[in-house]
Amino acid sequence: MDDVVGRIRQELRQNADETRKKSGERFFKEDVKLYGLTMPAVDRMAKAYYEEIRQRSTHDVFALCEELWRSGYLEEAFVACNWSHAIHREYQPEDIKVFERWVSEYVSNWATCDGLCNHSVGDLLAMYPTLVGDLHRWARSENRWMRRAAAVSLIVPARRGKFLDDVFRIADILLLDADDLVRKGYGWMLKAASEAHQREVFDYVLRNKAVMPRTALRYAIEKMPPALKAQAMAK
Repeated sequence: MDDVVGRIRQELRQNADETRKKSGERFFKEDVKLYGLTMPAVDRMAKAYYEEIRQRSTHDVFALCEELWRSGYLEEAFVACNWSHAIHREYQPEDIKVFERWVSEYVSNWATCDGLCNHSVGDLLAMYPTLVGDLHRWARSENRWMRRAAAVSLIVPARRGKFLDDVFRIADILLLDADDLVRKGYGWMLKAASEAHQREVFDYVLRNKAVMPRTALRYAIEKMPPALKAQAMAK
């Protein structure tokens, strides 16, 4: 085990809070492993330790991230997400396979899914747009977190008006998904896209509202004017 990872774990244990741990466990429907630290505290820790590794190669940083992911602890996963995003300017197209493996093998709740995909995967797609095709495959996965990842990876680019066609294609694939967290994920993706393409997203919702799960629909129209919301929600 790398010394920096060992010292992070020692600091996490030293600052563990049993009350916060139990509160955090109740926050998730899934079983989660927690030390019991606040996310701002974990973020400060991640940034402080990153100063020690910032000169290392992308390969070495990813290896440290993988070691953190393997522990199964939420706080360690957030450190890994912080570090993998910190080196985003060094990304190469093949890094999509690294992120796909992390989602497939280590992600086990919505928080780590979103923490990785909103930023690391989203920035990778912004740098190499042709990789978005991989998300269409993720959306068809049997793994619920891969399916949610297909949607939430587009949140930040979609807010900037990018990948609209892919947003709709992924929404089509996930439209009738039985998993509530996947529904929320693609609804959130549509909401993000509506910030730059309100009319297009509204038209999409109207075309599909007869079958779109209410959870996804409500997310999709959340930022729209009241008149459009009323029209979308009307029976």
